Amino acid sequence: MDFTKDSLERHMRIHTGEKPYQCNQCDKAFSLNSSLVNHMETHNGDKPYPCNQCEKGFFKNTTVTRHMKTHTGEKPYQCIQCDKAFTVKNSLERHMRIHTGEKPYQCNQCDKAFSLNSSLVNHMGTH
Repeated sequence: MDFTKDSLERHMRIHTGEKPYQCNQCDKAFSLNSSLVNHMETHNGDKPYPCNQCEKGFFKNTTVTRHMKTHTGEKPYQCIQCDKAFTVKNSLERHMRIHTGEKPYQCNQCDKAFSLNSSLVNHMGTH
């Protein structure tokens, strides 16, 4: 895989858990500036995509589509190794690490690795 210097830095944040883009309205931080820009929409109060089943509104059409699966119970992403099923693909991908033992999130200060980025972030507080 070929990376430019900038794209390599962005890619490495997947493994380090670094989140240099801080929201100035809440405590959330992001590894990509584009994620921060998307997040900032949550603070403007507009929720133009309402759920037709409940009172919730959403910032993106894709989010309301995913939310609708909570009402229908639809879980189209099935684990082939156990009975678990998921509403979104990335939840299945994250779950599969239980079976594969994959730990893509490496601490840059010690030799520990984690299957979840959130586990790495929690671990970083120990250094």
